[in-house]
Amino acid sequence: MDLLSTLPGECLSEILQRTSPADASRFATVSKGSKSAADSDAVWVRFLPEDWPEIISRSVSPVVYANNKELYFSLCNSPILLDAGKLSFSLEKRNGKICYMMAARELEIIWCGNTPQYWDLRSHPDSRFSEVALLKIVHWLEIRGAINTRMLSSDTVYGCYLVFKLGRNPYGLQSANAFVRFTNDEVDGDDERAAILGHFARENDRDRHSRTGEAPVRIGDGLTEIAKVHLQRPDGSEQSGRVAVGRGDGWMEVELGSFYNDRGDDGVVETMLLGREGYQGKSGLIVQGIEFRPKS
Repeated sequence: MDLLSTLPGECLSEILQRTSPADASRFATVSKGSKSAADSDAVWVRFLPEDWPEIISRSVSPVVYANNKELYFSLCNSPILLDAGKLSFSLEKRNGKICYMMAARELEIIWCGNTPQYWDLRSHPDSRFSEVALLKIVHWLEIRGAINTRMLSSDTVYGCYLVFKLGRNPYGLQSANAFVRFTNDEVDGDDERAAILGHFARENDRDRHSRTGEAPVRIGDGLTEIAKVHLQRPDGSEQSGRVAVGRGDGWMEVELGSFYNDRGDDGVVETMLLGREGYQGKSGLIVQGIEFRPKS
């Protein structure tokens, strides 16, 4: 006899609501008596964000679904565009945690948008957004993205990822610096930039002399993590840093850093990529966006 089938449906539903999407899916396949409860809206609404109706109401295209389970897996497998295409939203399949990607146009990319000789905003057939940012030539590469922690899942470690491709003849992208921090509105912008550049310079100088590898640094209460990143394969002299990897969607990504989102009350978290060593020319970078995604 199927023992689970002897439990009242309401009781089984209450149990499954306290499990995970993976557990509920398994219950639906291993027990005929539990399938109805495991597939119920009461179970799967618990795996959706509390504000999911408001989120999907901002979708550029209608979100069509027959039940909450179908909606859950649709949001896991097919990110939706929000706010006139400025953001994409999706869920992590294993746990329902929230993921956002900011479109290139919404990032703060120095000289992008008003100096077409340096950067160009154009469509790309593989991008989920209407535009990507194409780097023509700069000597100073600076890309920033920020998000309010209230938009993200609480009690979660998030990674910040630059999502990009390389053009036909990229150069100057072997090495850059990156950081993640909780912003402090009381800090003057120029003073902040000078402090960040100073820390980058000291870290780079330390690495060149000691070759001790990557050693993230924390600056004050902002929990700023500094790391070396490589958008192109580093040359033989580079011994440390994060190297870009391929994604399942045909793009590449490199982790700029990570942070812990406690209850979502930390305000705004910012991540930045900065490349200016030796003022070497840089070209061939195609930026789709920056993704804020839960880490395993």
